[in-house]
Amino acid sequence: MNDRAALLKGIRAWLVLFVVCLVLSGATAFPLVHELRWTEETLRALSVPDHLPALTDWIERVRRGLDTADTDYPFLLYGTDWLAFAHLVIAVAFYGPYRDPVRNIWVVEFAMIACAGIIPLALICGPLRGIPLWWSVIDMSFGVFGVLPLYVVRKKIKRLETLTAAPHPGPLLAI
Repeated sequence: MNDRAALLKGIRAWLVLFVVCLVLSGATAFPLVHELRWTEETLRALSVPDHLPALTDWIERVRRGLDTADTDYPFLLYGTDWLAFAHLVIAVAFYGPYRDPVRNIWVVEFAMIACAGIIPLALICGPLRGIPLWWSVIDMSFGVFGVLPLYVVRKKIKRLETLTAAPHPGPLLAI
């Protein structure tokens, strides 16, 4: 396998990993009410309240809020449906870099900017919404962990770009 083919294979593997994670994180936003019930039950079964009471209290509070919203104001959960949909739509955009990484590097760079944007969003909106700082740190980790594969992909695309660049013809000689 030549350098170009190896780079393309690596780029595509990283992109597939990123898209799978993006789709999974989006898909989990649809069944939030059920997920939180399951999470709370699992934490209790694993005796997590004994070791991390703040986490358990937070999960219980969020679950109660979601239960109330689901029962009394189900239209509020429509917002998380749109959140999930946005993840899925963004995942589709990565077909461009998968098909032609050099031409569509902008999608990867756009996603890197979006990952960076998670940090100020969590730091600003978290306190405004009563989110504990430690939970905002977990949210910010999605931006940090999301940008890592994107950074690798961008570096590989830049290397691929140099390999596939048309050779410069040099100056024309007058005869």
